[in-house]
Amino acid sequence: MFKHTGCTYARGKATPGPCATSRPARCHAERLVSAARALFAAQGYSATGTPEIVTAAGVTRGALYHHFADKIDLFRAVIEAEQRALVTAIEAATATPADPIAALIDGGAAYLAAMGDAGRRRLLLVEAPSVLGQAETVTLDLARASLAEGVEAALTSGALPPVPAAVLTDLLDALFDRAAAAEADVQGNYLAVITALLRGLSRGAT
Repeated sequence: MFKHTGCTYARGKATPGPCATSRPARCHAERLVSAARALFAAQGYSATGTPEIVTAAGVTRGALYHHFADKIDLFRAVIEAEQRALVTAIEAATATPADPIAALIDGGAAYLAAMGDAGRRRLLLVEAPSVLGQAETVTLDLARASLAEGVEAALTSGALPPVPAAVLTDLLDALFDRAAAAEADVQGNYLAVITALLRGLSRGAT
């Protein structure tokens, strides 16, 4: 867990701040997360050692263990930051009021666009389940939580027929992840199929 609150990086929050020019020593956590993100994305968790991370971050091993319990705790912070970036993109795409089905589709398109970075795909779709386990990966999955809210809104509004919300969320989440893992030139086909499925379900609700 984080032990230092002076830095603008903290669990649940990652915002630009004056760290680069004001008291940079207090921003070791940001530098560690940034360096670890690059290394984990490029070569994977197992192939990355803490000496490599602290060297890339330009900090000491003591600084690493001041902010994080161990390497897996630092990896968890990287995954949390990636999830926040995804949700920011999804929220921006769905900020304008739309019908619940359109919101699900627009949010899904934003998710695919945000997952366009190969490093992020590796981190979230491959490394996180392997390192943290499926249960914790789901717990940290803010994009999935956003999807679940969208499904619930569509069901509550009557835009979708009365189906189990958890099951529909599971299925859509799997479809969007499969689309994100596909080559970029065919992702549009996946989104078109997901759109057709949602529109078809919506017609069944009327």
